[in-house]
Amino acid sequence: MSGSEAGRKDGSGSGTSDVGDRTRHWPAIEARTGRPIDHWLGLLAERSEQRYDDQIAFLREEHGFSRTHANAVVMYARGSTTSRRAPTLDAYLADKDPTGAATVRRILEGCVERHPGTTITLAWNQPFLTRAGRYLFSVGVMQRHLTAAPWSVAVLDAFRSVLEEEHGFTVARKTFRLPLDWDIDTELLDAIIAAELRVADEGR
Repeated sequence: MSGSEAGRKDGSGSGTSDVGDRTRHWPAIEARTGRPIDHWLGLLAERSEQRYDDQIAFLREEHGFSRTHANAVVMYARGSTTSRRAPTLDAYLADKDPTGAATVRRILEGCVERHPGTTITLAWNQPFLTRAGRYLFSVGVMQRHLTAAPWSVAVLDAFRSVLEEEHGFTVARKTFRLPLDWDIDTELLDAIIAAELRVADEGR
């Protein structure tokens, strides 16, 4: 695919919607920045625990990316190769690493079984455990790991030392990493979700 076909119109006033294969933007990004896509994916890999908004700001403010181009690279780095939104967990997992996908499915479906009233919801192209419309916990497949997070930063902070010291996980400001083939610790997950449910109940 040529640059004119894949990335000439980057969504910043050109009239083209950002729907479809994210790699169609690569030729335009490479032409505009003078660097290969692997360079930008490498920089984002170094910042993989940052929030989406922080990664977008890094590309836009420090490297002059348009919003559309920044979103395409950030989402691709997060494991989302298409901007078409997944309506179901099956659709979300369809193009993900098979090992990571199987782990995410076991995590979420197990949580639903153990916590009556909860369900799996897709939002921001990520699967969440929810109850009565309230977000509780998310886990998604990245290229080399799973990224998980309770909805409340306070809950993550309460478990930070346990996650880091007892389990050896990398914990960022709002998320923590799990191996793609994580041997699921239901006791740990249930404790995190129970804490998040208490936060939800207190906030009523």
